[in-house]
Amino acid sequence: MSEQQAPEPFEPVDEDWQTALAVVAHPDDMEYGGAAAVARWTAQGKKVVYVMVTSGEAGIDSLSPEECGPLREAEQIASAAVVGVDTVEFLGHPDGVLEYGLPLRRDIARAVRRHRPDIVITGNFRETYGGVMLNQADHIAVGRATLDGVRDAGNRWVFRELTAEGLEPWNGVRQVWAVASPESRHAVDTTDHFDQGVASLSEHKAYLAGLGGAMAEPREFLEGFGRSAGSRLGTRFAVPFEVFPLR
Repeated sequence: MSEQQAPEPFEPVDEDWQTALAVVAHPDDMEYGGAAAVARWTAQGKKVVYVMVTSGEAGIDSLSPEECGPLREAEQIASAAVVGVDTVEFLGHPDGVLEYGLPLRRDIARAVRRHRPDIVITGNFRETYGGVMLNQADHIAVGRATLDGVRDAGNRWVFRELTAEGLEPWNGVRQVWAVASPESRHAVDTTDHFDQGVASLSEHKAYLAGLGGAMAEPREFLEGFGRSAGSRLGTRFAVPFEVFPLR
C-alpha cells in the first residue's frame, strides 16, 4: 500500500495592501474561519469593511424571518466590532434562495465601486469543503457573483446605471480571496489573533444556540480549522485562502 502524500505547504498571502472588502452571504460566514485574519489586519492598521448579502433571516428554525433578521444583523455588527470592523452593510437579498445573476452582480459591483478596496474577500464557492461536506447554495452563488462583480466594477460599460449614480469604475482590486476553499494554496498566520476570532464567532449567540452540534462550539471548531491550516503554513493557527489574481 502506498503512503498518502502530504499536502503541499501554504504560501503566505500578500499583506502589502491597506483596504479590503469582505462580501459573504450570511452573518456568521466570516466568523467561521476568517475573523481571526481580519483581526490581524485591523491590528496592522488596515481597513476592512463587511458586506452581508442577506441578513441571515432564514437561519434559525425557531424564529420567524421577521424576528430573526434584525437579531442576526445586531449579532453580526457586534461580532465585527470584536475584530476591528466598524462598517457592516446588509444588501437585503433573501436568505436561502440566492441566485447567481445580474441583480446580485450589480449590487456587489456597486459596493466595490463605493468602497474601492485593494483586496476583496469572499467565502468558499466550490461545491464542497474538501470533498467531505457539501457547500451551501447561497455561498456558491455569492462567491461566483463576487468574482464577477469585482470585474464588473471596473468596466464603465457594464451596469451603466452605477456611473449615473456617481460611482466611477474601480479597477484597483488586486486579488479576490476565497476563505476556506478546498483549492487554497495560500494562508495567513492567525496565532496571535486566534482568541479574537473565537470571541467574534461567540457573538452570534442566538444563531449558535439554534444551530447546535460541533459547529456551535466556537473554540473547538475553530481550533480544528486553524490547526489544520497552520500545519501547512508552519504556524500554530492559520486561515487558508484561494487567491484569484486580477492584475
